[in-house]
Amino acid sequence: MRPDFPRGPAWVPLLRGTGGEQKSGSEEERVDGSDTGAATLATRGKASRLARVLDVLAILLVAAAIWRFLVAPRLFAPETRPAPVPNVHMRLMSGGTFDPAQARGHVVFLDFWASWCEPCKQSIPLVKQYQIAHPSALVYSVDAGETVATVERFARSEGMRRVGFDPDLVIADAFGVKGFPTMIVIGRDGKIHARWFGFDPLIEQQMTRAAREF
Repeated sequence: MRPDFPRGPAWVPLLRGTGGEQKSGSEEERVDGSDTGAATLATRGKASRLARVLDVLAILLVAAAIWRFLVAPRLFAPETRPAPVPNVHMRLMSGGTFDPAQARGHVVFLDFWASWCEPCKQSIPLVKQYQIAHPSALVYSVDAGETVATVERFARSEGMRRVGFDPDLVIADAFGVKGFPTMIVIGRDGKIHARWFGFDPLIEQQMTRAAREF
């Protein structure tokens, strides 16, 4: 919208004096509104500059978030050579335990997460969709560092399946988990073939590829 600039003096006072001469100094009382117009333009200019700065900051914040949670985890994730699976036993929310080392012949996905982790909350539904599409796949959601009660409450609210407990971080440490979410992929040969760090919006495709290759 085009600004409504002042079109002349706001008002013009009567100039008193002999022969219509304008008096000087303090006796001049003419006010034409030019100062008011200039102040308005200056204010609008400052507001416009502030809006541009805020837009730039917003773009930088979004770019930083994309780098932190999408680009950097993929770019700097270490190459994983097949490594032996640690000897651990994971207690399951459904009852019983699961020993990843005893699952030879199957591709196993261990998805490490925590209920306070915001990227995990974005990743969990994607992993769950993969589980629904591949009901025979061995996908275990492993909560790390939280109480059983906390895990059960969160997992039930999210409709999660095959949930494992790791309250003391024993399993996470054994698999070299440094942050959340982290997906560990165990191949049919019973060895670790991949570690994926951070939120990945294409996690379902990654899991499909891993199930085919490993």
